Parts: sequence; C-alpha cells; structure tokens
Amino acid sequence: MHRNLYRPTSLFGVLFAALSCVAQANTAVEVADWGEFFSQYKAEGTIVICDERRASKGYMAFNTERAGKRYSPASTFKIPHALFALDSGVVRDEFEKITWDGTKRSIPSWNQDQDLRSSMRHSVVWVYEGFAEKIGEQKEREYLERAQYGNEDPTGKSPFWVEGNLQISAHEQIGFLRKLYQNELPFRVADQRLVKDLILIEAGRDWILRGKTGWSGTIGWWVGWVEHATGPVFFALNIDTPGRMEDLPKREGITRAILESLGALKPDAERGGGRQSASRPESK
Repeated sequence: MHRNLYRPTSLFGVLFAALSCVAQANTAVEVADWGEFFSQYKAEGTIVICDERRASKGYMAFNTERAGKRYSPASTFKIPHALFALDSGVVRDEFEKITWDGTKRSIPSWNQDQDLRSSMRHSVVWVYEGFAEKIGEQKEREYLERAQYGNEDPTGKSPFWVEGNLQISAHEQIGFLRKLYQNELPFRVADQRLVKDLILIEAGRDWILRGKTGWSGTIGWWVGWVEHATGPVFFALNIDTPGRMEDLPKREGITRAILESLGALKPDAERGGGRQSASRPESK
C-alpha cells in the first residue's frame, strides 16, 4: 500500500486549497512528493486532484505549471460530446443502435454496431466522428461555448478533438467534471445523469469510480472522480507518451497510486480485483 505522501505546509494552505477547489480557480497546492509516482512509472506529466470529502485535503496538483497548459482532450471529449449528441437529437438514448459503416478498423470492438454505452466503453472514434458530422461545426462551437469547455475551438483537422484545434487543461477538465457531477451543465439533467452512468468504471460497497481515458498519440489522459458518501474526489491526469501504446497503462497506474495515497481509493487487492480496465488500447 502506498503511504500517504500529502503533507500540508500550513493550515492556511489547506483552507486556501479547499476554497480554490470550490471556486474552480486555476490555483492549487503543489504536492511535490507525487513526483515519486511519476518517477516510478518513468512518466512526465501532471495531475490535479480536487478533494471535496468532508475531511478534504482541498485542491492539489503535481506540476502546477503544466496543469494550466492546454492539450488536445482526445477521447476524454467523448464525455461532453455525448451530451451534445443527446441534446441535438443525433442520438435518442443509450439504447439506439448506431449502425457500423462496414469499414474494418484496427480495434476489433469497433467493427460492429454500437450504442451510446458501448461506444463510450470501447472509445469508438467513428461513432463520435459521425456525431460531429451531423451536429456540424457551428453547433459544435455553440455547445463548447455553452459548456465553457477548454478553448471552445472545433476547427482544424478531423477529428477536431484529437487532430484539430480543440484543447483543454487539467484544471479546466476538473472544472467541467465538477459541473457534470453536480448536474450544473447547461443541458438536461436526465442527459447529464445518463452520461455519468456511461462513464462508470467500477464500484464498491461505499464508493463509485467514474472516468474516461484519452490519447492523442503524444498525450495520454485519465479524468474522472471517485464518489464517496462524504463527497467526491475529482482527478485529471495527463502524461507524455513517447512509448505510444506501451505508455498507456501509466495513466491509470499513476492516478490510482495517488488516489490510494489520499485514501480516496483502496488498493486493487482490497477491492477484490476484476475491475474494468481504464487502460484499454485506444487510438484517439
């Protein structure tokens, strides 16, 4: 089990962190000791944690400078994109069949009909490319502005959330996730609840883990939160992936280790294993 590496420097620092978390400010208490986990996995990156449990450790980050830098959201954008598709009527619900176009792709689970749930679980890029085509660039921009998502730019090479100009920072990911958790995004509450259900990864007797991975080819993401009776713990991690797909398991490994050090997530052995992996191969 990882030891608790968080050592607050002052009571003021902890109180300020908690207030910053609530205010979604781009400030955080730097936890340099978390660098041990990045070193363990030989990874360069950042993580932001917003701990809103009653005994909260507040708003924290490793590599705060990088946490404010925007990158392609890659497949983490499927979270808001599912909301956009539902709101626009491009897809009705999680049961509507989305017919496979017959094009063979490198990931076997993509080569079949999908629905909203399977397309999120397997991160099926062609489904969301279809959503983007039907929604259209102007409406995508309007949705991005409504959601205040990153730089709100749906232009550039397709898909715009991987190859194009859309970018978001780890801080901004946290801000978006907090609004989704609280059903405070400018979309139907029923749709927000559905999307939260789509990103469920695993659950225990008194906690639920929700999240989504992403990979642009050079940057890997894992964002989400752990729900507890005393409050949620949000996380947003991004790392460089010079080893490409070999580096993808590092996203989950680093994040879980840090959440465990905070007591926000139990080690795998104590959870009984058998979880749905958040580090499945994903090209976009």
